Amino acid sequence: MSISRREFLLFMGAATSMVACSASKNSPYRSSAATEATISFQPVRVPIPLDIEGLSPEQQKQAYSTYQVIDDLVLPEGYVYETIAAWGDPVGDSRFGYNNDFVSFVETAPDSGYLSINFEYISGKTWMLTYEQVLGKSLPFDQVRSAMGQEQIDAFALSADDPLKQQIEAIAKEGLIDQGIGVIAIQSKKGKWVRKPSPQDRRITGISGLEDGRYLKATGPGVAVFTKTNKRGYDDNLGSRIIGTFQNCAGGTTPWGTILSAEENFQDQVPDPVMADGSSFPPSHTPFEFTEDKIDGRGNPFGLAGNKYGWMVEVDPSNPKDYGTKHTWLGRYRHEAVAVNALAGQPLAVYSGCDRRGGHLYKFISAGKVKNPTDKANSKLLENGMLYGAQLNADGTGQWIPLKASTPINPVLPSQVLGKSDSGLVRLPNPDRQEGGYINVTNDQDALSFQQTFKTLGDLYEGSASERQGAILVDAHFAANAAGITCLARPEDTAFDPEQKALFVAFTSGGPGGDGGPDPQIFQGPNGEAPYEYGWIMKIMEADDNPAAMQFRWVMVAVGGEPAQDGLGFANPDNLEIDAQGNLWMVTDMSTSKHNLAIPNRSGVDQSKLRGIFGNNTAWYLPLMGTHAGKAFPFAMGPMDSELCGLCLHPNQKTLFLTTQHPGEAGGIRQKMASETREIGMLTTDGQEFLQSRGVPIGSNWPGKKATDPPKPALVIIYRPDGKALI
Repeated sequence: MSISRREFLLFMGAATSMVACSASKNSPYRSSAATEATISFQPVRVPIPLDIEGLSPEQQKQAYSTYQVIDDLVLPEGYVYETIAAWGDPVGDSRFGYNNDFVSFVETAPDSGYLSINFEYISGKTWMLTYEQVLGKSLPFDQVRSAMGQEQIDAFALSADDPLKQQIEAIAKEGLIDQGIGVIAIQSKKGKWVRKPSPQDRRITGISGLEDGRYLKATGPGVAVFTKTNKRGYDDNLGSRIIGTFQNCAGGTTPWGTILSAEENFQDQVPDPVMADGSSFPPSHTPFEFTEDKIDGRGNPFGLAGNKYGWMVEVDPSNPKDYGTKHTWLGRYRHEAVAVNALAGQPLAVYSGCDRRGGHLYKFISAGKVKNPTDKANSKLLENGMLYGAQLNADGTGQWIPLKASTPINPVLPSQVLGKSDSGLVRLPNPDRQEGGYINVTNDQDALSFQQTFKTLGDLYEGSASERQGAILVDAHFAANAAGITCLARPEDTAFDPEQKALFVAFTSGGPGGDGGPDPQIFQGPNGEAPYEYGWIMKIMEADDNPAAMQFRWVMVAVGGEPAQDGLGFANPDNLEIDAQGNLWMVTDMSTSKHNLAIPNRSGVDQSKLRGIFGNNTAWYLPLMGTHAGKAFPFAMGPMDSELCGLCLHPNQKTLFLTTQHPGEAGGIRQKMASETREIGMLTTDGQEFLQSRGVPIGSNWPGKKATDPPKPALVIIYRPDGKALI
């Protein structure tokens, strides 16, 4: 369901009126009349012409015939940034991790608070290249590569005294330490934010609990799976105790001052598939993998159970003894992010998307009700309730389907999703329940036969009532496919605005892949294109504004792509933030391999490669009210090979916390300010072709920016030196 700017304005009208009518004198939200003013910053110049510039086609050709990419965090004039922490900096008894993503600020006083940061993954090539230079110690990379003689090995099966296993463990430990969660205290001094050493400063890493006793806990039906005896699959013999958290992508801050951290691509480190009782496949299913570009399967040497990863982790940053709780009622899948709707007198609603091609959008509804949204007792509400999946209809309506034992089997059909060939792909639980795991289904008849064999989700899983519910949650993605939950276009961030009573969801890419594909009735480009690579932002409104509603309405409020093809000028939206005016901030997540690709001739080039025209990843401001509603304004551009993440606005709206992950991921350390010129075919906003000569730095020296400085992921603050609000 694509939408024109006029349709967007009509749809947003109800929300705009609601804000204008309900806002008090002290409300940080402004009415639509208050947003009529000109955008208060000069948008940064991105590599492609935009409609907002007001240039004629000939002026665009002249202005954009050349372009120079910069290895820095580029901001509008009048804005500056400062680095708060970077990879390797001390944090508690550990260090600031790699590839920082989500950022949360929990205020403790007007000039102080806690920052919580996710550390998603390590960029194998650049991490190995810069490890010794940054951390001042070495690892046996060459020895392990030589001794392995192959790219993969089941290190768990090696004897404890095997030197190779010990070397692999050393590498795997360091990689897992650089993943997880961090908490640091900060304070404002003379208008500038600085770190303030605190007992609360700590790391929760991928090996917390392995040697230090700092295990993570779990709640909900998944615990029945973890603790049951005589499992069908692998047993780590730890019961409900969990070693570490990793692949922590985005997250959210609860109204009661805790953070929720989303474990996303856990399948890179531990097994994804499970048995019919929810127990894990053995560690050998995901062996240790070591190439020049990656170090994955790092859970394998330690025998980590795969069913204990892929959860939502809650942490109270103010409690120095809190090392995280995984709430299994929120489901196990590739959690990208989370949004919380806590309304007094109503059940708690928690939304999250599964970031995979053909992934789903989920909502948890608590059994109990919220009394006070800011009461930390609300964490208990996450321990009992029900998980639902979103089923979207092409007419802009939808409903929530429960993932419980009595839910009828109604599988997604391959014909309902986009595929790489004529047929779509849907992954369903393996009909051989003794073998476990999942199967690829590429024709409708096989899916319908599956429906004849199994009548309800409970028929697919086994155990007591709590164990069976736990197994469904452990296998949430595949159970959702079996229940007919709509396959989506890589759902990324979810952000809930309590003033507009609306959920915003970023969908980063509408192409099919090895995991599946999206529903083409839902995900179309501005002119009906499917597949469509450049992404969308969707708005969802629950029926009667009720967090526990079973029906909702949805509409696309922003579409990526080139202006010449009715896109807004960005590609692959990812993290979202809602400011005090009710407007959106967004960052993009284009794959590093596509940045600034040389495309001298656009003819026959697919949309995925055409993302090269957009340059580096960027941050955008998208007004939802007033004369600029429906437009997008570029606010920042990231350093080379990087992704901007973790948009987090301070309550006073004068500071933006932002992370930059994987600078130099493709080019490594930039040597002697190396750069090259690439020819790229461009379009004016009315579709005329022209050629651009683009200067592209090779590698990165950010954030140090001195020649030969190693690229390091880092957390920065952005502000205006004049002390004014950002917008």
